[in-house]
Amino acid sequence: MKTTRNLIHICLLGAVLLQALTSGAQTVTKIAAGQYHSLFLKSDGSLWAMGYNLNGELGDGTYSTTNQPELIVSNNVMAIAAGGYHSLFLKSDGSLWAMGDNFYGELGDGTDFNNTNRPELIVSNNVTAIAAGFDHSLFLKSDGSLWAMGFNFYGELGDGTANYYIDQPEMIVSNNVTAIAAGTDHSLFLKSDGSLWAMGYNNYGQLGDGTANILTNQPELIVSNNVTAIAARYDQSLFLKSDGSLWGMGFNGAGQLGDGTYNNTNLPEMIVSNNVTAIAAGASHSLFLKSDGSLWAVGGNEYGELGDGTYSSNAPYDATNRPELIVSNNVTAIAAGASHSLFLKSNGSLWAMGWNNEGQLGDGTTDHGLYTTNLPEQIVAGSIVPPSYKISVQLMSGGNVQLSFVGIAGTNYALDRTFNLSPANWVPQMTNPAGAGGVLVLTNTPNPATNNFWRIRSVP
Repeated sequence: MKTTRNLIHICLLGAVLLQALTSGAQTVTKIAAGQYHSLFLKSDGSLWAMGYNLNGELGDGTYSTTNQPELIVSNNVMAIAAGGYHSLFLKSDGSLWAMGDNFYGELGDGTDFNNTNRPELIVSNNVTAIAAGFDHSLFLKSDGSLWAMGFNFYGELGDGTANYYIDQPEMIVSNNVTAIAAGTDHSLFLKSDGSLWAMGYNNYGQLGDGTANILTNQPELIVSNNVTAIAARYDQSLFLKSDGSLWGMGFNGAGQLGDGTYNNTNLPEMIVSNNVTAIAAGASHSLFLKSDGSLWAVGGNEYGELGDGTYSSNAPYDATNRPELIVSNNVTAIAAGASHSLFLKSNGSLWAMGWNNEGQLGDGTTDHGLYTTNLPEQIVAGSIVPPSYKISVQLMSGGNVQLSFVGIAGTNYALDRTFNLSPANWVPQMTNPAGAGGVLVLTNTPNPATNNFWRIRSVP
């Protein structure tokens, strides 16, 4: 679902009329990416979803896939997590809700083999954080306790048992847990002292304990301090330290660890030495943000999930084993699905790239060549003109129009024109980056005898 209602529209007919259309539109604030579906929150607390839905993971009351964002919950949602084929969310009252696949009890409702296509209440209060693995789920309570449910064949719940699965939440750690992440068959968590702990499948070294043990069913200490963020997906793990360094371990067959090799590792290794602020792990690719708002990607790129303009259906799938710059600034949040990627910009716009076979990008199509797009595309527009921004339009001699717009420094903006709004036929006129201080100057020559409508939009 793409919208232009937050763009600046200018009508010129002898005189100059400036109209900023905001219509109370809400920006995107949080994102999550599952196997073939995507979730996002807007600033009004509403939950939206798109993509694969054969297990009810979108929570819209159907089992029909959709290629456009649809509203699932209208307000009060504060956190989201997307698993293999299930979804979790938190409301502002601390309640935990779930929908989708429940084959192994990953919804935690006390049943199994019982999917649901509507959100159902799992825990009524005091939940503060959530994580969804392929077939298991984790959550934290306000007392710092860690709880888990779902598939446990590889010990990913960390309860010390050999139970095949658990269909109700069970407490794993009683206190001091501050962050959680769930991979396909392994789990990570942080404690308040900055220590990193792991449990579950370890076939590729994703636990980072230096062993070739195939699994552990109890939490084990991996790093003793200074860890600030974690990410897990499939068979790799990523974490950040307090100095801004990025570390990784586990499967590296597509270069997703970004260490310059395609070799797996069972010990944490440093990938980037500083300035990393956020991380996300996909099936065979990884994303991270730096403190300057730049987005970087590494790993497999068969479906264009890196967003660098390339992809290949032949091995090694245009994989890169070193981080590459994708977007230079203004990125604020990232999420990685199996083979698609999402990110937010500072204006609250949502962007996507990669595999779109089930409509998980939400752009209204499933026909990007091999059902992919290999460049970021805007899915939901942001607030291009916050109230603090300055806009001025001047009709100059000779019919020239000069428009000065104070946007976000370094961001590219394009000026488009149409002669009619019903329907609009926007024709790009030029693209310019905003300079220091965000000042953007665009010039063009309108026909004074014709209705001319102009708009400014941000471009990647």
